[in-house]
Amino acid sequence: MLRVNMLPSSQRQWVDEMQVLGVDIGGSGIKGAPVDLMTGRLAAHRHRIATPHPATPDAVADVVAAVAAAHGWSGPFGVTIPGVVHNGVVATAANIDDGWIGLDAGRLFAARLDVAVVVINDADAAGLAEATFGAGRGRGGLVVLLTFGTGIGSALIHDGTLIPNSELGHLELHGASAEHFAASQHLAEEGAEDGLTLDEWAGRVNEYLAHVERILSPDLIIFGGGISKRFEVFGGDLRSAADIVPAVLRNNAGIVGAALAAKETR
Repeated sequence: MLRVNMLPSSQRQWVDEMQVLGVDIGGSGIKGAPVDLMTGRLAAHRHRIATPHPATPDAVADVVAAVAAAHGWSGPFGVTIPGVVHNGVVATAANIDDGWIGLDAGRLFAARLDVAVVVINDADAAGLAEATFGAGRGRGGLVVLLTFGTGIGSALIHDGTLIPNSELGHLELHGASAEHFAASQHLAEEGAEDGLTLDEWAGRVNEYLAHVERILSPDLIIFGGGISKRFEVFGGDLRSAADIVPAVLRNNAGIVGAALAAKETR
Protein backbone atom coordinates (compact mmCIF):
# COMPACT_ATOMS: atom_id res chain seq x y z
CA MET A 1 0.00 0.00 0.00
CA LEU A 2 3.05 2.26 0.32
CA ARG A 3 5.09 3.37 -2.65
CA VAL A 4 8.81 3.92 -2.60
CA ASN A 5 10.48 5.97 -5.33
CA MET A 6 13.26 3.59 -6.28
CA LEU A 7 16.72 4.50 -7.52
CA PRO A 8 19.15 2.23 -9.40
CA SER A 9 20.29 -0.65 -7.22
CA SER A 10 23.84 0.73 -7.13
CA GLN A 11 22.51 3.79 -5.27
CA ARG A 12 20.25 1.92 -2.85
CA GLN A 13 22.56 1.59 0.12
CA TRP A 14 21.36 1.23 3.69
CA VAL A 15 23.76 2.71 6.24
CA ASP A 16 22.76 0.00 8.70
CA GLU A 17 20.36 -2.83 7.95
CA MET A 18 18.88 -2.46 11.43
CA GLN A 19 18.53 1.33 11.39
CA VAL A 20 16.41 3.61 9.22
CA LEU A 21 15.92 7.37 9.44
CA GLY A 22 12.40 8.56 10.22
CA VAL A 23 11.29 12.18 9.77
CA ASP A 24 8.04 13.53 11.20
CA ILE A 25 6.58 16.70 9.65
CA GLY A 26 4.37 18.63 12.05
CA GLY A 27 2.68 22.01 12.02
CA SER A 28 5.27 23.55 14.35
CA GLY A 29 8.33 21.38 13.94
CA ILE A 30 10.04 18.85 11.67
CA LYS A 31 12.02 16.26 13.61
CA GLY A 32 13.88 13.12 12.78
CA ALA A 33 16.29 10.46 14.01
CA PRO A 34 17.60 7.05 13.00
CA VAL A 35 15.48 4.26 14.47
CA ASP A 36 16.68 0.90 15.73
CA LEU A 37 14.24 -1.40 13.96
CA MET A 38 14.82 -4.23 16.43
CA THR A 39 13.70 -2.23 19.47
CA GLY A 40 11.80 0.80 18.12
CA ARG A 41 14.12 3.10 20.04
CA LEU A 42 15.81 6.15 18.56
CA ALA A 43 19.44 5.40 17.73
CA ALA A 44 20.40 9.08 18.13
CA HIS A 45 18.92 12.25 19.56
CA ARG A 46 16.05 13.79 17.64
CA HIS A 47 17.05 16.72 15.48
CA ARG A 48 14.26 19.28 15.29
CA ILE A 49 13.89 22.35 13.06
CA ALA A 50 10.89 24.70 13.14
CA THR A 51 8.41 24.13 10.33
CA PRO A 52 8.74 26.97 7.80
CA HIS A 53 5.80 29.30 7.29
CA PRO A 54 4.34 29.04 4.78
CA ALA A 55 5.06 25.32 4.78
CA THR A 56 5.39 25.03 1.01
CA PRO A 57 6.70 21.81 -0.53
CA ASP A 58 10.09 23.29 -1.48
CA ALA A 59 10.58 24.94 1.93
CA VAL A 60 9.69 21.76 3.81
CA ALA A 61 11.89 19.65 1.52
CA ASP A 62 14.83 21.91 2.42
CA VAL A 63 14.21 21.33 6.13
CA VAL A 64 13.83 17.56 5.68
CA ALA A 65 17.15 17.59 3.83
CA ALA A 66 18.73 19.52 6.71
CA VAL A 67 17.41 16.99 9.26
CA ALA A 68 18.86 14.12 7.22
CA ALA A 69 22.17 15.95 6.88
CA ALA A 70 22.32 16.58 10.63
CA HIS A 71 22.39 12.81 11.11
CA GLY A 72 24.78 12.23 8.25
CA TRP A 73 22.11 10.14 6.56
CA SER A 74 22.60 9.18 2.93
CA GLY A 75 20.27 6.20 2.48
CA PRO A 76 16.55 5.73 1.93
CA PHE A 77 14.22 6.82 4.73
CA GLY A 78 10.60 7.55 5.68
CA VAL A 79 8.72 10.83 6.07
CA THR A 80 5.29 11.56 7.58
CA ILE A 81 2.85 14.04 6.08
CA PRO A 82 -0.09 15.57 8.00
CA GLY A 83 -2.63 14.58 5.38
CA VAL A 84 -4.06 11.71 3.36
CA VAL A 85 -1.38 10.03 1.23
CA HIS A 86 -2.10 7.74 -1.74
CA ASN A 87 0.99 6.04 -3.18
CA GLY A 88 3.13 9.03 -2.24
CA VAL A 89 0.66 11.62 -3.55
CA VAL A 90 -0.81 14.01 -0.97
CA ALA A 91 -4.60 14.32 -1.13
CA THR A 92 -5.25 16.63 1.85
CA ALA A 93 -3.10 19.01 3.87
CA ALA A 94 -3.43 19.93 7.58
CA ASN A 95 -1.18 22.65 9.01
CA ILE A 96 0.90 22.74 5.83
CA ASP A 97 0.51 24.72 2.61
CA ASP A 98 -2.26 23.77 0.18
CA GLY A 99 0.44 23.47 -2.47
CA TRP A 100 0.97 19.92 -1.21
CA ILE A 101 -2.44 18.79 -2.44
CA GLY A 102 -2.06 16.66 -5.55
CA LEU A 103 1.74 16.64 -5.24
CA ASP A 104 3.81 13.45 -5.44
CA ALA A 105 5.68 14.09 -2.20
CA GLY A 106 7.73 10.92 -2.46
CA ARG A 107 9.06 12.04 -5.82
CA LEU A 108 9.75 15.54 -4.48
CA PHE A 109 11.83 14.26 -1.56
CA ALA A 110 13.59 11.63 -3.67
CA ALA A 111 14.64 14.27 -6.20
CA ARG A 112 15.72 16.73 -3.51
CA LEU A 113 17.86 14.23 -1.57
CA ASP A 114 18.78 11.80 -4.36
CA VAL A 115 17.62 8.80 -2.32
CA ALA A 116 14.47 6.69 -2.13
CA VAL A 117 11.87 8.17 0.24
CA VAL A 118 8.64 6.63 1.55
CA VAL A 119 5.82 9.00 2.51
CA ILE A 120 3.11 8.02 5.00
CA ASN A 121 0.22 9.77 6.75
CA ASP A 122 1.36 10.96 10.18
CA ALA A 123 -1.39 9.23 12.17
CA ASP A 124 -0.82 6.01 10.21
CA ALA A 125 2.87 6.21 11.11
CA ALA A 126 2.01 6.59 14.79
CA GLY A 127 -0.39 3.64 14.62
CA LEU A 128 2.19 1.47 12.90
CA ALA A 129 4.74 2.34 15.58
CA GLU A 130 2.37 1.68 18.49
CA ALA A 131 1.23 -1.63 16.99
CA THR A 132 4.82 -2.77 16.47
CA PHE A 133 6.63 -1.47 19.53
CA GLY A 134 4.09 0.25 21.77
CA ALA A 135 0.69 -0.25 23.33
CA GLY A 136 -0.56 -2.51 20.54
CA ARG A 137 2.41 -4.84 20.41
CA GLY A 138 1.35 -8.48 20.28
CA ARG A 139 -2.34 -7.63 19.95
CA GLY A 140 -4.32 -9.27 17.17
CA GLY A 141 -7.65 -8.23 15.68
CA LEU A 142 -8.50 -4.61 14.96
CA VAL A 143 -6.38 -2.05 16.77
CA VAL A 144 -7.46 1.60 16.49
CA LEU A 145 -5.14 4.45 17.39
CA LEU A 146 -6.87 7.77 18.10
CA THR A 147 -4.84 10.93 18.65
CA PHE A 148 -6.56 13.86 20.33
CA GLY A 149 -5.28 17.39 19.82
CA THR A 150 -6.30 20.23 17.52
CA GLY A 151 -8.23 17.55 15.66
CA ILE A 152 -8.58 13.78 15.95
CA GLY A 153 -6.20 11.59 14.01
CA SER A 154 -6.62 7.86 13.54
CA ALA A 155 -4.93 4.70 12.36
CA LEU A 156 -6.31 1.19 11.83
CA ILE A 157 -4.14 -1.90 12.22
CA HIS A 158 -5.68 -5.32 11.54
CA ASP A 159 -3.59 -8.32 12.59
CA GLY A 160 -0.46 -6.24 12.12
CA THR A 161 -1.40 -4.81 8.72
CA LEU A 162 -1.97 -1.05 8.34
CA ILE A 163 -5.23 0.05 6.70
CA PRO A 164 -4.20 3.56 5.60
CA ASN A 165 -5.93 6.94 5.62
CA SER A 166 -8.83 6.12 7.95
CA GLU A 167 -9.51 9.77 8.97
CA LEU A 168 -11.94 8.81 11.75
CA GLY A 169 -11.82 12.34 13.13
CA HIS A 170 -14.04 13.33 10.21
CA LEU A 171 -16.84 10.92 11.05
CA GLU A 172 -20.10 12.86 11.34
CA LEU A 173 -21.25 13.40 14.90
CA HIS A 174 -24.03 15.83 15.85
CA GLY A 175 -24.11 17.15 12.29
CA ALA A 176 -20.41 17.98 11.99
CA SER A 177 -16.97 16.35 11.94
CA ALA A 178 -16.41 14.53 15.21
CA GLU A 179 -13.18 16.42 15.87
CA HIS A 180 -15.16 19.67 16.13
CA PHE A 181 -16.99 18.04 19.05
CA ALA A 182 -14.44 15.86 20.82
CA ALA A 183 -10.91 17.10 20.04
CA SER A 184 -8.89 18.00 23.12
CA GLN A 185 -8.45 21.57 21.91
CA HIS A 186 -11.91 22.22 23.38
CA LEU A 187 -10.56 21.74 26.90
CA ALA A 188 -10.31 24.90 29.00
CA GLU A 189 -6.76 26.06 29.57
CA GLU A 190 -5.67 26.37 33.16
CA GLY A 191 -7.23 29.46 34.72
CA ALA A 192 -9.50 30.13 31.71
CA GLU A 193 -13.27 30.44 31.98
CA ASP A 194 -14.02 29.27 28.45
CA GLY A 195 -13.76 25.65 27.39
CA LEU A 196 -14.70 22.23 28.70
CA THR A 197 -13.73 20.69 32.01
CA LEU A 198 -11.90 17.38 31.82
CA ASP A 199 -15.09 15.55 32.91
CA GLU A 200 -17.17 17.31 30.25
CA TRP A 201 -14.64 16.53 27.57
CA ALA A 202 -14.42 12.86 28.61
CA GLY A 203 -18.20 12.67 28.21
CA ARG A 204 -17.89 13.91 24.65
CA VAL A 205 -15.10 11.45 23.96
CA ASN A 206 -17.37 8.63 25.15
CA GLU A 207 -20.01 9.68 22.63
CA TYR A 208 -17.35 9.62 19.93
CA LEU A 209 -16.00 6.24 21.04
CA ALA A 210 -19.51 4.78 20.96
CA HIS A 211 -19.84 6.03 17.38
CA VAL A 212 -16.52 4.45 16.38
CA GLU A 213 -17.50 1.21 18.09
CA ARG A 214 -20.82 0.99 16.24
CA ILE A 215 -18.95 1.20 12.94
CA LEU A 216 -15.80 -0.83 13.57
CA SER A 217 -16.13 -2.94 16.77
CA PRO A 218 -12.39 -2.65 17.53
CA ASP A 219 -10.56 -5.04 19.83
CA LEU A 220 -8.21 -2.37 21.21
CA ILE A 221 -8.25 1.43 21.26
CA ILE A 222 -4.94 3.21 21.81
CA PHE A 223 -5.44 6.72 23.17
CA GLY A 224 -2.81 9.13 21.86
CA GLY A 225 -2.05 12.81 21.42
CA GLY A 226 -0.58 15.22 23.93
CA ILE A 227 -3.53 14.78 26.27
CA SER A 228 -2.61 11.11 26.71
CA LYS A 229 0.01 12.25 29.24
CA ARG A 230 -2.94 12.83 31.59
CA PHE A 231 -4.58 9.48 30.84
CA GLU A 232 -4.34 8.37 34.46
CA VAL A 233 -6.59 11.30 35.39
CA PHE A 234 -9.44 10.70 32.92
CA GLY A 235 -8.88 7.20 31.52
CA GLY A 236 -11.11 5.59 34.13
CA ASP A 237 -14.04 7.67 32.87
CA LEU A 238 -13.79 6.38 29.29
CA ARG A 239 -16.24 3.69 28.21
CA SER A 240 -15.97 1.13 25.39
CA ALA A 241 -16.42 -2.60 24.87
CA ALA A 242 -12.84 -2.53 23.57
CA ASP A 243 -9.82 -2.24 25.83
CA ILE A 244 -8.62 1.39 26.02
CA VAL A 245 -4.94 2.01 26.78
CA PRO A 246 -2.70 5.08 26.52
CA ALA A 247 -0.12 5.39 23.76
CA VAL A 248 3.45 4.56 24.76
CA LEU A 249 5.73 6.15 22.17
CA ARG A 250 4.28 9.65 22.43
CA ASN A 251 6.32 12.23 20.46
CA ASN A 252 8.56 9.59 18.91
CA ALA A 253 5.73 7.61 17.31
CA GLY A 254 5.77 9.47 14.00
CA ILE A 255 9.53 9.09 13.62
CA VAL A 256 9.42 5.38 14.45
CA GLY A 257 6.44 4.77 12.15
CA ALA A 258 8.08 6.59 9.25
CA ALA A 259 11.16 4.40 9.62
CA LEU A 260 9.02 1.26 9.76
CA ALA A 261 7.18 2.29 6.59
CA ALA A 262 10.50 2.71 4.80
CA LYS A 263 11.68 -0.67 6.05
CA GLU A 264 8.53 -2.39 4.80
CA THR A 265 9.05 -1.13 1.25
CA ARG A 266 12.83 -1.06 0.95
